[in-house]
Amino acid sequence: MALGPEAFRDFFGSVPTAVAVVTTVGPDGSPLGFTCNAFCAVSLDPALLLVSVDERSRTLPALLDSGIFALHLLAAEGGEELARTFAGRSDRKFDGVAWRRGESVPDCPVLLDGVLGHAECTLVRAVPAGDHQLLMGRMKQVRTHGKARPLLYQRGAFAAWDTAVAEIAARV
Repeated sequence: MALGPEAFRDFFGSVPTAVAVVTTVGPDGSPLGFTCNAFCAVSLDPALLLVSVDERSRTLPALLDSGIFALHLLAAEGGEELARTFAGRSDRKFDGVAWRRGESVPDCPVLLDGVLGHAECTLVRAVPAGDHQLLMGRMKQVRTHGKARPLLYQRGAFAAWDTAVAEIAARV
């Protein structure tokens, strides 16, 4: 019997995950992006990370074409609004969002607020994986922004790292 999408979502939704926004640039130079919670470190030397992107993502073709992206780890303060904005299907996700072009990857959009850090990356490899593509990026530059608390997502709800830890500790 095949595993259904509800069981898959329930299984992985039970674990709190960090939340990120991935940004890139479209063929016309416009910034594009989406919310992501499937990413991880791959290698220290060279510095590589991995991002999982849905095949239906309207941003995926631009990622593959431009060969650049930035991964933004979202902060509890201001990150939830970014997560919700970039999870949508709007063509105007960057309206009212503070951003600049990258330093090490000049065309790449870098978000300025609501993030605890970002990595500017060049695409090394894309690997088909079911209904997603796994994108491996070489980290050209990373920046962390103060002592912001990470934003977590679990079972459809957002929480700050310390809030989630306190709730878990209270259950033990």
